[in-house]
Amino acid sequence: MTKNSNTGNATTGIFTTGVTRRGMLKTTAAAALIGAVKTAFPSGAFAAGAGPEVKGVKLGFIALTDSAPLIIAKEKGFFDKHGLPETDVAKQASWGATRDNLVLGGAANGIDGAHILSPLPYLMHTGKVTQNNKPVPMAILARLNLDSQGISVAKEYAETGVQLDASKLKAAFEKKKAEGKEVKAAMTFPGGTHDLWIRYWLAAGGIDPNKDVSTIVVPPPQMVANMKVGNMDVFCVGEPWNEQLVNQGIGFTAATTGELWKGHPEKALGLRAEWIEKNPNAAKALLMAVMEAQQWCESMDNKAEMADILGKRQWFNVPTKDVLGRLKGDINYGNGREAKATDLYMKFWKDGASYPFKSHDTWFMTENIRWGNLPASTDIKALVNQVNREDIWREAAKDLGVAAADIPASSSRGKETFFDGKVFDPENPSAYLDSLSIKAVA
Repeated sequence: MTKNSNTGNATTGIFTTGVTRRGMLKTTAAAALIGAVKTAFPSGAFAAGAGPEVKGVKLGFIALTDSAPLIIAKEKGFFDKHGLPETDVAKQASWGATRDNLVLGGAANGIDGAHILSPLPYLMHTGKVTQNNKPVPMAILARLNLDSQGISVAKEYAETGVQLDASKLKAAFEKKKAEGKEVKAAMTFPGGTHDLWIRYWLAAGGIDPNKDVSTIVVPPPQMVANMKVGNMDVFCVGEPWNEQLVNQGIGFTAATTGELWKGHPEKALGLRAEWIEKNPNAAKALLMAVMEAQQWCESMDNKAEMADILGKRQWFNVPTKDVLGRLKGDINYGNGREAKATDLYMKFWKDGASYPFKSHDTWFMTENIRWGNLPASTDIKALVNQVNREDIWREAAKDLGVAAADIPASSSRGKETFFDGKVFDPENPSAYLDSLSIKAVA
């Protein structure tokens, strides 16, 4: 059972089995806008001295550590450096609010872009999570980070010894349900990264997230308070909320998401395609500012200062200690396990963290098909090619003077292997789907 209050009443998208005239018009309009955006970025389009068309952009962020590149770009003057001194970085209450404000757009008192769950621009682009299923053409310009989300479990399950193997929760969940109580698994937005991580983890342990638990939507900053009052049994969210949960003694971390999939993609820099079309120079300037901020965030020498900045009232409003530990790879799981200086810390630039691999977006779309958020008939390759703008990233990297070694040679990172031995080949998503025993799709 899924309580999906954050997604509106979306039931259909662009890519469906049946083709209606209305659907064709929607698809054609979205494709036309994407085409217009792409023609705004011909090779070498940015002549020396061409400045941004505007002085700023309205961006949204959620209080999560992986929003740091936007916050640092603001605090450290990278937006100013690249000609966007009036850029506004505004806190959003939830991913649903982020979506709604992106639908409005900056000209209508919404936002033009955001720190965003990597699948969400796709779900908006297809109209799957928008009012009246109206597609909002979107683009992903960069990935903001790799790794460092967490799967947290309520203290009452500590005796199960659950860690990476979720099957240890199966008996406890069955017992609770037999007593007439609901088992709740919380995530931050249906079809988003946290939803996919917790579903993957549960399913790998033989727990069907569609049948054995109830999935609920809770905004990231509200996770700890909700677990404290017993509103959920497990949750998946980004930092600093898993660490805060441990620091407050309310629950423990079963696993970090980097243990599920080492070096996994997480958040993205997403923008309305219409804004990019109107402001191609500003879009590149924005990207360059964010990329410089990512490089700053990557340095271990800057972690303490970053934690201090993020903890400020106007950003996260949390104690620095809730942010710093896992930023450095120091993990107190809260169940007697502690690990120092691990490589599970959040990557902002290292290992191609900033580059938006199309192969990763292909996995996100495949998993959304797996759980019924997108139809099985979705043309994944066409959809990814519409939304993923790695070409703009390459232009920005070139102008920024990024070292050749930091620019991936291919838009695919190749095959990916998960903790349970499953392998995803981006060239053959259907084979991956066929290998999964628990899924919503036939």
